[in-house]
Amino acid sequence: MTTIENNASGAHPEIDTRVLLSTLWLFATLNYAYCDIFTLFHSEDLKNFIAGKVGDMIINQDFLLTFAIVLEVPILLILLSRVLPFTFNRIANMGAGILMTIVQTGSLFSSGIPTKHYIFFSVIEISVTVFITILAIRWKQESTKLAA
Repeated sequence: MTTIENNASGAHPEIDTRVLLSTLWLFATLNYAYCDIFTLFHSEDLKNFIAGKVGDMIINQDFLLTFAIVLEVPILLILLSRVLPFTFNRIANMGAGILMTIVQTGSLFSSGIPTKHYIFFSVIEISVTVFITILAIRWKQESTKLAA
């Protein structure tokens, strides 16, 4: 695996694309988690979660399983970005990036007026998954490094 190396000329170091993708998925996953944690501190949302209904969403076993499966995608990509062969890696990152962009964009507009923290985290999450998708699309097999 290629590591981050300092260029002797003092230029920016080069970063292995696999490491960069994995790190971006970790960043996205932490933002998803913290957004959900912060939501529990919002008393109105917490009351709705306890009541089992948030906006149009019914919080039941099926919802929670679906939510768990969707959130497993970015968690899984933290690992897969480092270990999959190039072609599968590129396809997985493009697909997951598109999926998570659609999911987050949909959730932002699906249940009434979002809270300020939800908008904040969503902008970051959507930006990161769009960047991941573009990075994966532009990734060439012969280039595993990007200038930082």
